[in-house]
Amino acid sequence: MDDELILSLFERREDAALSAVAAKYGRLCSRVARNILADDRDAEECVNDTWLHAWNAIPPEKPHRLSVWLARLTRNLAVSRLRGLHSLKRGGGELPLVLDELSECIPGGADPQRELEGRELAERINAFLAGLRAEERDLFLARYYFAAPTAELAERTGLSPGRINTVLSRTRKKLERCLKEEALC
Repeated sequence: MDDELILSLFERREDAALSAVAAKYGRLCSRVARNILADDRDAEECVNDTWLHAWNAIPPEKPHRLSVWLARLTRNLAVSRLRGLHSLKRGGGELPLVLDELSECIPGGADPQRELEGRELAERINAFLAGLRAEERDLFLARYYFAAPTAELAERTGLSPGRINTVLSRTRKKLERCLKEEALC
C-alpha cells in the first residue's frame, strides 16, 4: 500500500491505517527502537506508542515522507523511554556508545544558555552532512541518528565492520575539524 493511501486512511480515521502502517513500516520502526532500547518488550511498546502518536497527529499533520517521519517519531519516543527507564545507568542499548563516540567532536552539556549555540551547531552539522559523500552520510546518520550497531551496518552495506569504523572515525574527525573552524567546538 502506498503512503498516500495510508495517509488518506489516517485522515478518514479508519482502523485499517494502523494495520497498513504496521505492515509497511513495522520492521523499520522496530529496528530503530531496538537499537536504542536493547530490550524487545520496550521496543515493542515504543513502536505501539509510535502508532498511537501517528494516529493522534495525522491529521492535521501530513508527513511528506511517511517512513522518515515514523522513524524520527520512533527514535524520539525510544530516547524518551530510555531516559525514563534510566537505562543509561544499566548500560543498555546502543545509544550510550553512540553518544560517547560523538562526544569527541561535539560539545555537550545541558546548559540553557547554550540554546542558541545548539541551533547554530545543528545548522552546521546539517550543512556538513549535506557536503558528505552518500556512503559517509548514510553511515553517519544510521550510526549516530538511528543508533544502528556496526554489525548491522556491515550486514546492510556489505562493508566490513573495520571499514565502517574507519569511515565513521574519519567522518567524526572531519566534523570535529569543521566545527573547530567555525569555533563551535
